[in-house]
Amino acid sequence: MSDDFDLIAEIREDQGKGASRRLRHQGLVPAIIYGAGRPPRALTFDHNRVIQQLANESFYSSVLNIKVGEKSQAAILKDVQRHPSKALIMHMDFQRIVEDQEIKMLVPIHFLGEDVAPGVKLGGGKVMHLINELEIVCLPKDLPEYLDIDVSELELDAMLKMSDIKLPEGVSIPALAQGEEADRPVVTIQVIKEVVIEEEEELEPGAVPVEGEEAPEDAAPAEGEGEESESE
Repeated sequence: MSDDFDLIAEIREDQGKGASRRLRHQGLVPAIIYGAGRPPRALTFDHNRVIQQLANESFYSSVLNIKVGEKSQAAILKDVQRHPSKALIMHMDFQRIVEDQEIKMLVPIHFLGEDVAPGVKLGGGKVMHLINELEIVCLPKDLPEYLDIDVSELELDAMLKMSDIKLPEGVSIPALAQGEEADRPVVTIQVIKEVVIEEEEELEPGAVPVEGEEAPEDAAPAEGEGEESESE
């Protein structure tokens, strides 16, 4: 199971865009927590603390402890809205969890043995990550921080699929229940080929093309060409 994180929150009563804008100016992040058969609750978090937590990859796939005063609620992060051009967190969504109810989570994939894979060492290929995170289903107690996939024996032009990932006990991949067609490739080793595109040389206006080449449309006609003879 992943490590727990503590987040100190405060209840917010003001709603709407104007209220959220004022909170951000005060260094706070507006948020909401919902689920577990209870009504949604609007919260605020300290922006600097949130930024520090979000720098940890495990934060996105861990059980979080949302503390409001003396009370604590287990939750998972469901969405983060960021400013398009500034290092600002605009809004966060959290889902309450219950110990005996399964949850769906996106967890990152860690690729092991890339530097020793035959397709790299002997074949000169490059490891290509086709999927970097995967949706899983499990109870909160079984939630992993990430999934490992071992590519140390992967040959050139070979690939590993979702079904090749060794899952921890109690964890499943819902997509695999849809049949073999849903078993998507996760990683492959390929030789990256460079394609050199030669630029065509443009003739200056009035230049005569080499024999066998077409003259540009704006090229001036050669002397004696394109004019009617005075004798005609």
